[in-house]
Amino acid sequence: MMATTHAFTTVALAALAAPALSEYAAPPLVLAAAFVGGLAPDADLLATHRKTLHFPACFTVLAAVLGAVALAAGTAALVLCTVTVAAAAVHSLSDVFAGSPEAEPWNPTTDIAVYNHLLGRWHRPRRYVRYSGAPEDFLLAAVGAGVAVASPATVGWMDGALLALLAATGLYSLSRKHLAAVTAAVGSLVPGALPSVAVEEADDGGSRLAVRFR
Repeated sequence: MMATTHAFTTVALAALAAPALSEYAAPPLVLAAAFVGGLAPDADLLATHRKTLHFPACFTVLAAVLGAVALAAGTAALVLCTVTVAAAAVHSLSDVFAGSPEAEPWNPTTDIAVYNHLLGRWHRPRRYVRYSGAPEDFLLAAVGAGVAVASPATVGWMDGALLALLAATGLYSLSRKHLAAVTAAVGSLVPGALPSVAVEEADDGGSRLAVRFR
């Protein structure tokens, strides 16, 4: 799934929960925490994607513990930490329903989805969302954005930002299968001092974003 799909999903869930959390933290802060947590795991594109920063079991347990402590303490900081970790857990868990993390997931050569550090193995992909940027992936992003925008938790500028991000997500979705060709074409035109970017298979079966200076 696209990182923005995860972000829209977690923001939508946070928007629905915001009224119940408003006595602890302001809705914009709750949504911001959910957005950051929903995006954060995909920073491991620079390492081993869906392994280095994806913790489906650990994030879930940690979110439950933090949630209990936050409700008992009633502090905004703990509530926002809980929302962030819970969003990261939702991201990590939902990748099980996606395709495999590889250069061309629409032509899968691996049968891995997300790594479970507690079990020490990869979960297999269910492929309900076939690949990052697939039409069904964008549909999920649009639903999440729609729920968030329609909720009373968002204000005018937040709605505009979410819709602008959804538009950028749509452009990515439309061009997803052509990104490798576009990157190669652009790379041939830029000076040699600039880096090249490519998705490479990792030794442990995952993938990573490789940045090299020529």
